[in-house]
Amino acid sequence: MGMLLSAVAVLVVTHVLINRVGAELYVPVCVVATAALVLLARLGGVTWDELGMGRSSVRRGLRWGLVLVGVVIVVYGVALAAPFTREAFVDRRVAGLSAGELLYRVFVRVPFGTVLLEEVAFRGVLWAVIRRRWGTGWATAGTSVLFGLWHIVPSRGLTRSNAAVGAVLGTGGTGVALSVGAAVVGTALAGVLFCELRRRSGSLIPSVALHCALNSAGYALAWTAARAG
Repeated sequence: MGMLLSAVAVLVVTHVLINRVGAELYVPVCVVATAALVLLARLGGVTWDELGMGRSSVRRGLRWGLVLVGVVIVVYGVALAAPFTREAFVDRRVAGLSAGELLYRVFVRVPFGTVLLEEVAFRGVLWAVIRRRWGTGWATAGTSVLFGLWHIVPSRGLTRSNAAVGAVLGTGGTGVALSVGAAVVGTALAGVLFCELRRRSGSLIPSVALHCALNSAGYALAWTAARAG
């Protein structure tokens, strides 16, 4: 229990920091927090296999990961090509990025900041620690709920930045509350999927690959949609 509480404490502090520091410190904070969580787990006796980082599952994880990345690219491409779904990609937070800023987000901020921290934290350390004590079901449920709650702050501006969401829910207080609630539920369900990929493959690689593809390709397509529009 002590290791679990310590890991949650690290995440709480990290969450506060990444929502307060400048963009240039986002990735370093995420990397340091990830290292601290892994060190905490290893000192507590959690093995590399339990963390989803064991060598025995690398090949299987890479196979799963490649398939998942391909599926995301195809689905996103179809959605961007269809007029009735294209508007969902329009995000004001991305539209104003330069090509260099976009490349930084796609190839640095997302994989080495957001995805590294969230996958190691929720599908690696927390999942392994909870599973040890209460079993797989509780590990998946608990980490998925925490993953959903993790997205409360980032989703507060969704109705203003995404035209499609703002049009459906409105930009007032009620719309913001609904968008935050939808984001929490949606990311919690995504967490269940990521945990299942982790469980079935025995590796973090599939959930890392899927998470990275969803976020990075999402940035790239939002940027493309803004210019096409």
